[in-house]
Amino acid sequence: MKNILIGVSGGIAAYKAANIVSGLRKRGYDVKVVMTENAAKIITPLAFESLSKHDVAVDMWERNFNVNVEHIALADWADIILVAPATYNIVGKVAGGIADDMLSTVISAFNKTVYFALAMNVRMYENPILAENIKKLKKYGYKFIEADEGLLACNVNAKGRLKNEQEIIKIISKELEETEKISTDKPLAGKKVLITAGRTEEPLDPIRYFSNRSTGKMGYSLGEEAEKLGADVTIVSGPTNIDKPDRVNIVEVRTAEEMYGEVMKYEAEQDIIIAAAAVADYRPEYTADKKIKKGDMLTVNFIRNKDILLELGKIKKDKILVGFAAESENLIENAKEKLQKKNLDMIVVNSVDNFGTDDNTITLLGKDFETDFEKMEKKKVSKEIWKTIEEKFL
Repeated sequence: MKNILIGVSGGIAAYKAANIVSGLRKRGYDVKVVMTENAAKIITPLAFESLSKHDVAVDMWERNFNVNVEHIALADWADIILVAPATYNIVGKVAGGIADDMLSTVISAFNKTVYFALAMNVRMYENPILAENIKKLKKYGYKFIEADEGLLACNVNAKGRLKNEQEIIKIISKELEETEKISTDKPLAGKKVLITAGRTEEPLDPIRYFSNRSTGKMGYSLGEEAEKLGADVTIVSGPTNIDKPDRVNIVEVRTAEEMYGEVMKYEAEQDIIIAAAAVADYRPEYTADKKIKKGDMLTVNFIRNKDILLELGKIKKDKILVGFAAESENLIENAKEKLQKKNLDMIVVNSVDNFGTDDNTITLLGKDFETDFEKMEKKKVSKEIWKTIEEKFL
């Protein structure tokens, strides 16, 4: 049984949400309701409690709920959120990152699909600020059910009327059916995956830098494969000269410090992190503002960069964390040491000889397994890595 959370905001169409709750319940879904205080002035919470067979959440500071933090508990419980009616106000709040009541706070803590069924006065509906807010939210994956034309509360026939309740029920039911099918066909459906890829460049002066021969092919292949398997993929990428994968969020960085900052910005919401980038261990202590003039000798002092993978291992909690060990000697021994030291679930062991090539020869090493593979294309290597992650950790 799928769980649906209905958010009822303070539009005059709030009373129609009762038909939506009833219709979804008849289709076998478990439904809970969150109302804004203004919505509760239009239709009583008791009506929704009678239809849903659950308590209705309205007040952020209600003390009668159970020991769970209520907005987090509701966000964890729901498979989808439908806001109906979705007013100009609630769309603006979410777009602006405002969470000042129960409904907006639950939405801010929710990481699955949210639908807004729009309903408001025609002038609000046509306001360019609403259009900008919708555009912004669509970019982040929020979905919208357009309003219909009809007689509005202001006694005008125009666009802004809540779409027919039965149509809304069909849209939400179809979304859940497709999600269930995807989760069956795609083992990474609903998972958030972060991958680091490429090399980093540590500047000496405006035109010179220290780097390595990594192309980013391995990291990009892992990202492409994860997207095909249903994941929501972010790649934090150092400089590369290869095409970027489709339908993948690419965050471009240059230096190891920049990569560390972006990874830490995204890490908390991830389910799986794979560190495939070739990150510089050291950087010049000083970077010149102008090109360094030629001389008989140049001495450069280096300082250590932060070890991104080590820092991730310290805070990993229940994430799946995978690293790469590119070694020139004692491959397995060095990889086993990194696996333990950095608190990894798995490490991909390969030789530095594979840098810049289309092929790779790897060993996948975990706490209780070690699997060797023959030389193969990096695209095929990525498939084997994800297959092992699925079999061992999902």
